Amino acid sequence: MIKKQILGVGYVSLLIVIWGTFGSLVDYPLLQRKIYIAGSIGQYVTFSTVGFLCTLLGVFLFPRFIKIFSD
Repeated sequence: MIKKQILGVGYVSLLIVIWGTFGSLVDYPLLQRKIYIAGSIGQYVTFSTVGFLCTLLGVFLFPRFIKIFSD
């Protein structure tokens, strides 16, 4: 059971890194073009949307991840 817990924590950690990286890559050009400013509702919406998409991706890929790494 401990191996599955470690895999689960690692998987969630990986998703958080992906979310932060992808969110920043989307956010940077929007900030540079002054579409919104740092700390505004636009930035919140950007990171929330990217987070939601990463969550969907994570739920979809989790069974495959566990199958590959739990063997």
